[in-house]
Amino acid sequence: TRQASRTGGCAAQWGDYVLPQQRQDETTTRTILTTREEVQAATAAVASTAKRLMAIYTGDLEPALYDQPRFIEPVKRLVLASGFARVRVLLADPTRAMYESSKFIALARRITSYIEIRHLNPRLRSETPAFLISDDRAIVYRLQAARWDGICDLNDPAVARLYLNIFDEAWTASAPDAETRQQHL
Repeated sequence: TRQASRTGGCAAQWGDYVLPQQRQDETTTRTILTTREEVQAATAAVASTAKRLMAIYTGDLEPALYDQPRFIEPVKRLVLASGFARVRVLLADPTRAMYESSKFIALARRITSYIEIRHLNPRLRSETPAFLISDDRAIVYRLQAARWDGICDLNDPAVARLYLNIFDEAWTASAPDAETRQQHL
């Protein structure tokens, strides 16, 4: 069953879709995700909580998640509101994002000092998960990037830090992606 706490779960609206809230007797802040709409709503909710840091680990910067106004707007607010804000993205395959005119890539090109994209080291590309972490506290996680099944939690620092450490190790082992930095005139 899907669960979310009234104060910390991933209750968020994505268009006409609202993630379910928990019943009064449940104590967990975790929400189980099974559909694209749930993952979209959770991604928007987690992005909206960011105050200083966002880390994205994705196969190809999935347009259904990261090229939507409900995601792009919180990213803009984050990087424009704080001189210390940072958005880091690890892409397993940047080809799709480059050729589909990604709004997120366009934003990253305009705000290069706040948004950095790296091409995931090839030796780390087996069964790539997909996740978004906000301020080492909130997370949307899918074990397999090709599936919508996953979890969301807006207030689980232990799990968020665990995956942020995994992200940091992969970040260190990966190279900046020159293609996403190119300025097209």
